[in-house]
Amino acid sequence: MSSHQSNLASTLHGLDGRSYGNLKQIRGRYVFGPVTVFIDRIQADPFASPSKVRVRVDRTDAQFPPELTTDRADRIAASDYLLRAGNAVLERLKQRTIILGRPGQEILERTNILIDDKGFEARLLVNLPARGRRVLGHQAADILTRDLPEFAERLFLFEQWSDADAHTPTARRLADHVQLHRDQLELRRHLGETGLIGFVGNGAILPRSSGDSDLPMDSRTAITFTSPPELEHTVELSSGRRLTGMGIPRGVTVIVGGGYHGKSTILRALERGVYPHIAGDGREWVISDPTATSIRAEDGRAVTGDDISAFINNLPSGTDTRSFSTTNASGSTSQAANLVEAIEAGARTLLIDEDTSATNFMIRDERMRALIPAEREPITPFVDRVRPLLTRQGVSTVLVAGGSSAFFEVADHVIALDAYFPRVATEQAHELVGITAEELSRAESPHTAEENVEPTTSINATGIDTAGVDAAETHAPDFSAPPRIPTAKALRPASKTKSARAKGSDRIQFGKSFIDLIAVAQLVDTQQASGVAEALEYLAEIFDGRTALTAALAEIDAMLDDQGIDGLTGHRDHPGHLTRPRTQEIAAALNRYRELSLSR
Repeated sequence: MSSHQSNLASTLHGLDGRSYGNLKQIRGRYVFGPVTVFIDRIQADPFASPSKVRVRVDRTDAQFPPELTTDRADRIAASDYLLRAGNAVLERLKQRTIILGRPGQEILERTNILIDDKGFEARLLVNLPARGRRVLGHQAADILTRDLPEFAERLFLFEQWSDADAHTPTARRLADHVQLHRDQLELRRHLGETGLIGFVGNGAILPRSSGDSDLPMDSRTAITFTSPPELEHTVELSSGRRLTGMGIPRGVTVIVGGGYHGKSTILRALERGVYPHIAGDGREWVISDPTATSIRAEDGRAVTGDDISAFINNLPSGTDTRSFSTTNASGSTSQAANLVEAIEAGARTLLIDEDTSATNFMIRDERMRALIPAEREPITPFVDRVRPLLTRQGVSTVLVAGGSSAFFEVADHVIALDAYFPRVATEQAHELVGITAEELSRAESPHTAEENVEPTTSINATGIDTAGVDAAETHAPDFSAPPRIPTAKALRPASKTKSARAKGSDRIQFGKSFIDLIAVAQLVDTQQASGVAEALEYLAEIFDGRTALTAALAEIDAMLDDQGIDGLTGHRDHPGHLTRPRTQEIAAALNRYRELSLSR
């Protein structure tokens, strides 16, 4: 037993039965052969948040293959594998007081496991044992001087890995995990280069095991995905892997079908397709535009200074919707705000489900248009804006529709699902509404002419002015908006005395306020919500009354690319368990903060 190990063990044995506060004296650094244990923070009492402890092994002792742990993307994948393997090691040790954190189905950058040039580190939370408020020193000594070093050796000493032992990590599984991540990133780059916003691989299992689970449906009962021939796309990856599946081109894509036939399931898969996935998830080869953002109605949310005038204008109250604020948005107003905020945060693809949308925001049928004149209706429905969003802003849309054909006339592609099997129905849908491909390519919106120019004698069955397209183009909306600039104290309320923290995956406590994220569908877990909370603290340092919101988001994203997720916390020794959020989710939380204030 080393002197460090002996000293820590004897100290803990000596603390047995004493008041819990005495544990603070064990903070420090301890060496156990190749393993170094850092006790960074001791919980204040047995009922407080767990103690923060790290275990580290130098790279020379770990002897990991450098080709799997040198590139940054490879380190993210290897860390993810070690996180999953580490939980298996803890289970084998029957150790429940040590918490490494459990990931979901995604491969993401997390703080739980760090791989750097010097070595390998696990950031752990440890519930040190007590009876009442008295230290159980003997048990604590076992945890910190026996179990922790053994855990680190089994996880980080590559020579201890055994392909013959199903309970330990293996070199083959690590290599496969890293290669899968490489291939998914390469496929994502390929999509961007070939004009695709999404890819769904043949053989994918899209349904989940239940409505409240992210695990795949049993492969013995699930219907696997098969691309319709017209949209089939094949790519050869540099690894030699050959993938075939459905490629979704840029543009407006409408997914239709009967209830329970898989429309929303495929949209949910595309939502999560912004992240890489582990083998066996079923969605390994569902890859989306990394900026794709889910948009829905969200009654009651706060809105601060959004320009929603492209969708809502000429309110009877006279309110200026070029800089619109409310503490209690309606369904249509909230969906308009969600959409313009997503574009502000860099979304190039919108994912929308009719079931979670405000009907009056999405469509207005011909009878309603006849009954309520356009000049008396402040809402311009999304069906009239979806093509200008594409042609003027380069923003594509994937829309699930089950109850209305209104989007057929503006859709580049219509995909019909029948018992989870997709077929291309674009030509049939266009015939039903009486539009040709040529008319679609020339017109930005079926009702733009009706609303903005004098009617002509060349209105087709869909309402598209085929003779006055140039005039319609001239009057189409401009979606660019002046930058929103938060005040210097936008994220510094006087009542705030503690750092922001996640309360589950759908709520953040910020000072005395709570930010509701339940409608932010692409947040994957509590750790990612915690990452968003830390990002808000980081943004508070950027906002100075002159920096635009978009510039601040770009700054934090660049920092994360350069420094990694640890940069959010200023590279604290033990940052806690965080997962890197996208810019879109950081912006979503900021925009839902009810006390947000703008300079302009």
